[in-house]
Amino acid sequence: MKFAQIIDFETERADELREAIRRYEETARAQGRKPAPTHRTLLRDRANPNRYLAVIEFDSYEDAMANSNAPETGELAATLASLCTRPPAFTDCDLTESEDL
Repeated sequence: MKFAQIIDFETERADELREAIRRYEETARAQGRKPAPTHRTLLRDRANPNRYLAVIEFDSYEDAMANSNAPETGELAATLASLCTRPPAFTDCDLTESEDL
């Protein structure tokens, strides 16, 4: 079963945050690092433009946990947290339905 993690965070440094994620993903692809996320969606709150929700999808919960335990992921999480105005909140979800309409 596919797995998704929702990360709720606030930042005034969105460009720096995006750049850190881009570098991490680029390095992961170049190294062929597995397991890795299969899809990422970034949502911006219209009522609070400094609040974002990132939806990160994996092929399975096990893949997500293996990715979370990788040292590189811990380094990225620390970098991203330092760019946030409050600690990120995480919600773990089983993906039960996904459909393009």
